[in-house]
Amino acid sequence: MKRAMFIINPSSGKEEAGTYRELVLEELKKMGYETEIRETAAAGDATAFAGEACKRAFDLVMAMGGDGTINETVAGLAEQDNQPLFSFIPLGTVNDFARALGISLKPEEAIAALEAGVPKEVDIAKAGGRYFMNILALGSLAEATYQVTPEQKTKLGAFAYLLEGLKALTGDEEVYFEIEHDHGSWKGEAKLVLAALTNSVGGFEKLAPDAKPDDGMMHLYVVKNAAIPAFIRMAGELLVGRLEHDPSVDVIHTSKATVRTQEPLSCNIDGEAGFETPFAIEVLPRHLQVLVPPEDAEQENR
Repeated sequence: MKRAMFIINPSSGKEEAGTYRELVLEELKKMGYETEIRETAAAGDATAFAGEACKRAFDLVMAMGGDGTINETVAGLAEQDNQPLFSFIPLGTVNDFARALGISLKPEEAIAALEAGVPKEVDIAKAGGRYFMNILALGSLAEATYQVTPEQKTKLGAFAYLLEGLKALTGDEEVYFEIEHDHGSWKGEAKLVLAALTNSVGGFEKLAPDAKPDDGMMHLYVVKNAAIPAFIRMAGELLVGRLEHDPSVDVIHTSKATVRTQEPLSCNIDGEAGFETPFAIEVLPRHLQVLVPPEDAEQENR
């Protein structure tokens, strides 16, 4: 019998993980897996559990929790010699990775779709010794996301991040960046720098409309002017997938980048506090095999 490790964050999704636990176990049994359960209790637990599954040559790692739990699990699978198939049930506020892969944001639907799922190779990225699947952000707008409380996320969802971002725009602070990339370098002052791996960032699925989870590229968005009028204009273009055409935004498609600033600047990585500049970012192309709905895999292969 195949072996699966089921990593659960019991506090995710308004503590709804327990509600879906038995449904997942039943589905995994139908799929022919003998399952071991691991529950997280502290930061880093999911990474350690996923690493254990690699060392013990499990066939599947299943994670259930918010964006942080999914990120930690991916970190435990990254660059391992024996890497199991990966799947997850999203219980987070934004769930960008699930959106990008066509996984339902409704837990019951995501669980029901597991048996028909097909493996898909997807990119992740490595920066400063950490891994991410969705986004790395730098600048005052990125730092504003740290001010979002769990209560705000519960009540407002992704809109909570937008509200904090609007508050940050009242300041005039810009940062001088030097960014080396595949095609040369970018130098100048900017309010925000985003390195996106997928089309969904902060719940907005049209930030990088042409980005694919397996294209081997990161999509760097350098926002040079984020004053209120420019922000309003960019928000409208973001909703229709035309942010690349905004005059205040430079876009760089690259497989790697090195980011430097005059003063050390902290980044936000997949929604969590990261590390300070300078650092290098590298895409690990098609690094993970993730179980996704068959219709998503078919669309990507067309």
